[in-house]
Amino acid sequence: MFKGKIIAAFTLFAMSVLVASCGNTIEGMGQDTANAIDATQDAGQSIDNAASY
Repeated sequence: MFKGKIIAAFTLFAMSVLVASCGNTIEGMGQDTANAIDATQDAGQSIDNAASY
């Protein structure tokens, strides 16, 4: 019975680590996407400015 509790505790710990890792990955992807959008907008503004001359 004690062995089963150890396995259950380890499984719970492992699952919590995996869930935390997924949260960090999703947050990082959101930041990367936002940075890509900002870079695209900046590039578009640069092209617009260059075309205005």
